Amino acid sequence: MKFLRGFLIGLQFFTAIPISKQFPMDKEHLKRTIQAFPLLGLFQGLIYSVLLFILLEYTPFSHLAAAFLLWIMTILLSGGIHLDGWMDTSDAYFSYRDKVKRLEIMKDPRTGAFGVISIIVLLSSRFLFIYEITDNASLNSFILIAAIPFFSKALMGVLLLTVPSAKQEGLGYLFQKAATLKALRIYPVYLLAVVILFPNTWVLLATAVVCFFFARVKVVKWFGGITGDVLGAAVEGTELILWMTLWLLHYFVMA
Repeated sequence: MKFLRGFLIGLQFFTAIPISKQFPMDKEHLKRTIQAFPLLGLFQGLIYSVLLFILLEYTPFSHLAAAFLLWIMTILLSGGIHLDGWMDTSDAYFSYRDKVKRLEIMKDPRTGAFGVISIIVLLSSRFLFIYEITDNASLNSFILIAAIPFFSKALMGVLLLTVPSAKQEGLGYLFQKAATLKALRIYPVYLLAVVILFPNTWVLLATAVVCFFFARVKVVKWFGGITGDVLGAAVEGTELILWMTLWLLHYFVMA
């Protein structure tokens, strides 16, 4: 029951799905939420895959229209929470200031020019990848699309509990203080199950692992540790790389 509540807490925090029920926010439930991060991502991915399948197979929409609707869904379903982190982190990084000043910039509610430019680049690149994937979609495509948020949310959980916090406040710090590394013991089970059931996903897994090690080093170097915004940026950045990986697979492997 606590695990289910943790999953629902994750839906409340990280998606726009309306869940009005109030859940306890104690350490045990937040720990269960962290353990459910990959399942939350898989749930999102399944929505993307099913939506695309329905649009392509049961509607008269063109591939361009189907790609656009899927692209919109990737924005709406998350409620923009990770995109906000991407913009704030971009503003902070491209200020080229010291770590303390970068953290101050991330707290500023105003969005700077670099935040705007970075979100345009992110979303336009994602649309390109989605459109060309849609134009050549196969059964493997639907499986791999479902796996993209699964791996990005797993990365978020691992970063959360393996990288120190940059500040003693905020959403990231709240979740980090609720659990220890032991909470991640369930993650290898998730990953192994997905790769065994769907062998083609090993490419996305390998890519996500590379993204993790890159992010683990750079967030400490650039920001002194994680924050909620940095985690959101890591999720968005990883998903973009995974969409690009799937796009490249269509050109060189699945063509």
